[in-house]
Amino acid sequence: MPDYDILIIGAGHNALVCGGYLAQAGHNVCLVERRHKVGGAVVTEEIIPGYQFDLGGSAHILINHTPIVADLKLADYGLHYIDLDPLFFCPFPDGSHIIFWRDVDKTCQSIAAVSPADADNYRQFISDWQPIARKMVESFLYPPTMGNIGRHLLLNMGKGRLRSMEVLSDVLHGYGQFLRHRFVSPKVQAAIGWMAAQSGPPPTEPLSGPFALWHPMYHVSGMRRPRGGSGMLTQALARMIEAHGGTILTNMPVERILVENGRAVGIQTESGQTITAKTVVSGSHIHTTMRLLEGVEIEAEKKNLLKKSRIGNGFGMIVRYAMDELPNYTALPSPADGSAGPQHTALQFICPDLDYLDRSYGDYLAGRPSTDPAVISMTFSAADPTLAPPGKHTLFLWGQYYPYELASGESWDEIGQREADRMLAKLAEYAPNVTGAVNGQLVEHPLYLERTLGLLRGNVMHLEMSIDQMFMMRPALTMSNYRGPVKGLYLTGASTHPGGGIMGAAGRNAAQVILKDLSRWRWLRRSA
Repeated sequence: MPDYDILIIGAGHNALVCGGYLAQAGHNVCLVERRHKVGGAVVTEEIIPGYQFDLGGSAHILINHTPIVADLKLADYGLHYIDLDPLFFCPFPDGSHIIFWRDVDKTCQSIAAVSPADADNYRQFISDWQPIARKMVESFLYPPTMGNIGRHLLLNMGKGRLRSMEVLSDVLHGYGQFLRHRFVSPKVQAAIGWMAAQSGPPPTEPLSGPFALWHPMYHVSGMRRPRGGSGMLTQALARMIEAHGGTILTNMPVERILVENGRAVGIQTESGQTITAKTVVSGSHIHTTMRLLEGVEIEAEKKNLLKKSRIGNGFGMIVRYAMDELPNYTALPSPADGSAGPQHTALQFICPDLDYLDRSYGDYLAGRPSTDPAVISMTFSAADPTLAPPGKHTLFLWGQYYPYELASGESWDEIGQREADRMLAKLAEYAPNVTGAVNGQLVEHPLYLERTLGLLRGNVMHLEMSIDQMFMMRPALTMSNYRGPVKGLYLTGASTHPGGGIMGAAGRNAAQVILKDLSRWRWLRRSA
């Protein structure tokens, strides 16, 4: 008799979402996590006394387009979101700035201060693309079958003002080319392009247009943060699973997936413990999952396709700071008493133009950290004082681009602090007070991300988010349906559709597939 109905390897946010739906459906679920705390890359810990640091993902944006929070009743388990408005604050070297508000009219007023023509262009961009972007996001909430993609996306691409050929032309372009064609001001191009770059591909990559084209959805979803830190999402999920009779085991790294007669039947932990289940789900990186299957006979086609899935060479890095004060931006100075302004509750973009972003990516291609990194500054303590002691603040800096492998032969352990200092110095060009306001820090360079959070080669998206590794080709053409390379093994996490874009969608989609399969098996047994 198996120990559990369903055993899930890893307790990252997608694995927890998957486990939540399965537990809610009445299955006896167990999650095993190698770290001391659930959450994976969505976890909050007190690294410096009094300061709550997110160790991975910080901004909860597109999760609000999913029904996950409502479906799993996560508010009942302590998850409470704070709405943040404005969304983005973009200062520029000449002292000007743009603020993107949830309200399109207010955003256009801000854009008009730097480019009157682009205020009109932006309004038209939102009008043209928001209906299609809605369908694009909707398509992420279902397994990537041809039927689902056709029903939720392709059949709607020609509706509205834009014709199908116009839509196709924009999708085929790199987002840099699209933005340079659509907007006059390099500042507006950069603001939208830097947010698009968060998915990974550079502005020049063909077929990357959609990463900019779903920008209109930010005006629909807004920006939200869980009170107490990003990790409050995963803590609420864990409480929900346990309330439904589920089991969560931490400090339990998995050594291998057990397979009998071609079917996954459980795991063996590094400590030698065996745990069995009727169904096994891996929420780990797909390449980690394949390592856990070493020695298991797998179809050659599946194995070869997975070998071709690209992890990439790093991506970005994060530095978490404990601060005595908030950044005081030259382009929009803080109030005289040092309190928070609208710029501090927004994501703060340091990227003056697309050429700047292209040069940053050029450094990365050469195997070196970006000399002038594009940076996102996050000061969530401005909206949530529970994150820092009274009168103090947190500052999180995300920068691109940073290769995992360095052409110089140096180690990230050697240069991590140097690059963190470079990132802070870049922010100081716009907010000079920050260099003297730091009282503690955590440097999360690509090697740290791999060691601590299991993000192989420091890629926070697991696999590169290029068009040949999305939808039905993520993680490989034969496994995009969340069914793994052996029977009884399912997949979830950022290695599966839709990748790292919508938090929790891969977990929800995987749960849909598993529940459907289990229902079919029960029907077959009753019919036999």
